[in-house]
Amino acid sequence: MFFLTDAPVEKWLIAPAIIFGRYALLCLWLTGLFYLWKRRDWLYRKIQQTFPKSSDFRREIGYSALTALIFGATAALCFATPLRGHLRLYTDIQVYGIVYLILSVPGMLFLHDTYFYWMHRLMHHPRLYRHMHLVHHKSVNPSPWCAYSFHPLEAVVEAGILPLALFLIPLHPVALFAFITLMLWFNVYGHLGYELFPRKLYEHPLGRWLNSSVYHNQHHERFTGNYGLYFTFWDRWMGTLRTDSVRRVQEIHERIAKT
Repeated sequence: MFFLTDAPVEKWLIAPAIIFGRYALLCLWLTGLFYLWKRRDWLYRKIQQTFPKSSDFRREIGYSALTALIFGATAALCFATPLRGHLRLYTDIQVYGIVYLILSVPGMLFLHDTYFYWMHRLMHHPRLYRHMHLVHHKSVNPSPWCAYSFHPLEAVVEAGILPLALFLIPLHPVALFAFITLMLWFNVYGHLGYELFPRKLYEHPLGRWLNSSVYHNQHHERFTGNYGLYFTFWDRWMGTLRTDSVRRVQEIHERIAKT
């Protein structure tokens, strides 16, 4: 991992390729599985019963590559410049203990979810939406490749969580790597376009606080509400969880049950 060494700026030139490579491998696998191989067999789990156009895939992949470049530049700015000396990154687990190491991962997820929720709502303001967030919302029926399909300005804002966390919270490289991996997986899952959660999870006392592909798909289809990333905490607290989300979940699971 790059951040374990004082790598020169030149070494960080390959960071965008690594970021996009991990993302592309995950998206290729899911696209091949859900959109090609099992396209007909698993159609009953498709949230919207139509598929994105080829032009949608091309647009999403192109903007995703640009986003990877910006994410890589942000990481390089943090780890390969004098800013590194101000990061709260530590390598000795004993400094804060194993319990802190474990809890720092869900702590990071909650911090990111808070950052994402308010940043996301702000970008839906009419004065910002057209200039920043419209590119992402051109994917009304999103695919996995939509996860990183951002306008460059939005990509910069999205990348802001990394320096924010590194300057505020003591983080071990293992916890940081776990967070980055979970962020990638959950973001791609949210744009998968398929329902994978069991019906009972939505009714579980803990499961009801977890965001789902259905909830985020509703946001893309309807453009408002369901602003969270990992959780529904802020949507529930601020009254922005779409009231038709529950009905949508019921409709999809009735279809699944019949199949």
